[in-house]
Amino acid sequence: MTAIRFLFLCFALVVSVPVLAQDGTITTEEGASAARQAESDAAIANRIRDIIHQLDGYEDVTVTVKAGVVLLRGTMLDAGRVEQLDRLVGRVDGVVAIDNEVRLSTSVTERLTPVWERLVARVTQAVAFLPLVGVALVAFALVVWFGYFIARLRRPWDNIAPNAFIAEIYRNLIKLVAVVAGIIVGLDILGASALLSTILGAAGIVGLAIGFAVRDTVENFIASVLLSIRQPFRPNDAIEIDGDEGKVIRLTSRATILLSWDGNHIRIPNATVYKSRIVNYSRNAERRFKIDFGVAYGTDLVAAKALAEETVAALPFVLTTPTAMAWTTTLNGSDIGMSVVGWIDQRETGLFSARSEAIRQLLIAFDNAGIEMPEPTYRLLTQASSEVPVPPLQAAPLTPRGGAATAADDTVQDAPAIAEHELERMVDEERRGTETNDLLTVSSRQE
Repeated sequence: MTAIRFLFLCFALVVSVPVLAQDGTITTEEGASAARQAESDAAIANRIRDIIHQLDGYEDVTVTVKAGVVLLRGTMLDAGRVEQLDRLVGRVDGVVAIDNEVRLSTSVTERLTPVWERLVARVTQAVAFLPLVGVALVAFALVVWFGYFIARLRRPWDNIAPNAFIAEIYRNLIKLVAVVAGIIVGLDILGASALLSTILGAAGIVGLAIGFAVRDTVENFIASVLLSIRQPFRPNDAIEIDGDEGKVIRLTSRATILLSWDGNHIRIPNATVYKSRIVNYSRNAERRFKIDFGVAYGTDLVAAKALAEETVAALPFVLTTPTAMAWTTTLNGSDIGMSVVGWIDQRETGLFSARSEAIRQLLIAFDNAGIEMPEPTYRLLTQASSEVPVPPLQAAPLTPRGGAATAADDTVQDAPAIAEHELERMVDEERRGTETNDLLTVSSRQE
């Protein structure tokens, strides 16, 4: 029995030795793998510590790495640096995941200390920059002074610009360019030229907002510039703008000022003037006047037409070319409408005076010729229409009224531009001493 037990123990020992040998091999491999992982984690942790220790603000951060998972703990003063920490750690090779438990510090002392240090550093830097700032200011002043000196010169800008208003715009542009150039030079000396794009961007946004706010004013200013260049009228021109008639006094940077026929000032915004229909009665020296009248039914229309043309053409202030003309216009209830026109030289004869004298001479000529110019006739029916007498179609010629047309009346009076000359005198008085504010010049080219 004992021999049997001994044999069984020997067999069990023989069988268990390979198994024990195999178990010992597995344990060795696991130990080697764990050692390699620990070495890798330590390398990752050291790499992360080296990186964050080179940067400011990460002094209180601790790094722990286990199986490639990085655990970050500690406090910081800047929330932006906390987010930046994740990006920095994520770039390190071997990092599997990041557990960021860094919190913002709420300590008053810790938060005030960096602020004071930054303030002291900036004051120190500003003091060190004072000589450079002085040089930048001197360069800025020199560039601006040179630009203003060029802008103050009268001859080049007055010769280039069509009028004084445009010349002043040129000068203001030169000043603006000088200021911008001075700022660029100063910032370049300070090494802060990149700040210029920010300044220009902010100025553009502000300018756009102001442009929308004062859109009407900007539109009016642009219209003033265009009108001063185009010169659609001159001082003392008789014009009509949207129904407003008068003599031009001046064109300012905001409005066109007219003197109406009644002597009133009419101020029209230049934006309205630029977009409106402008009738200039003074641009062409020759101007036509028209007279409408009526003759009785039964009148020899050919003879009346010839007499009207002859009477108007015989006036000394009426031009021979274009010739005076008359024609029949309408058939009215009590007369036949006719019109006669003549041309005058506005520089020598006034339109209203010429038309008035032409009407007077037509009345005298028609009266002497026995041509009736009837007033409107009305018939009141008080009985049956068949019993109402019908007047003859042929009117009896009128006998010239004795003494109606005396020698003095037959004398053709010259028609000087009395009213127009008076208005021109008033306009000249209005313009006296204000030429610098006027955008109209006699020597400039007209469109």
